[in-house]
Amino acid sequence: MSELLHISGGPTKPEIIAVSLSKLDLSEGCTFYDIGCGTGAVSIAASKLARNIKFTAIDARQEAIEVAEKNFKNFGLDCVKLIHGESSQVLEQLPPEEKIDCAFVGGTKNIDAILKSLVKHKAGSIIVNAVRIETVVSVMNQMKELGIFDTITNISISRGYPITGETMFKPENPVYMISGKYSNIQGDKKC
Repeated sequence: MSELLHISGGPTKPEIIAVSLSKLDLSEGCTFYDIGCGTGAVSIAASKLARNIKFTAIDARQEAIEVAEKNFKNFGLDCVKLIHGESSQVLEQLPPEEKIDCAFVGGTKNIDAILKSLVKHKAGSIIVNAVRIETVVSVMNQMKELGIFDTITNISISRGYPITGETMFKPENPVYMISGKYSNIQGDKKC
């Protein structure tokens, strides 16, 4: 099994990825956008849950694009459209008919514009992960304004490590997972 290459600020922890993907309801052949893709870990995990997913991964950092490209190659994920650019601008430039079934948003720069573009493209299922409380409130309020807010979940993970021959748990930073569903607007399921 290949080892995932890392960059600063990533990758998203496996437990967080697992819960995020479970909330996206991935299905065979769906179109998945990994926004702020970082190392590509979320797309790699998603590829194991459903077949024939059409992946688009976006990141503004050149280092992230390079690492994600290597990770995709190492994990045999050769069907990813990898885009270097600021996510809100990339999404705004998509043709109106571009289909987005599911979107994972790991980077929250220009989140208001990102969410508006995802609604414009009728993204069926959206997960935004955030660690700063101001971002959480902003995302939740924006989703409510857009009519897509579904749920918010706080996830805390602690990892065991040895101390004087015994085990102690050290907590990771909590992650807030904000879920949006286009079906809250239209009543139809996209992903």
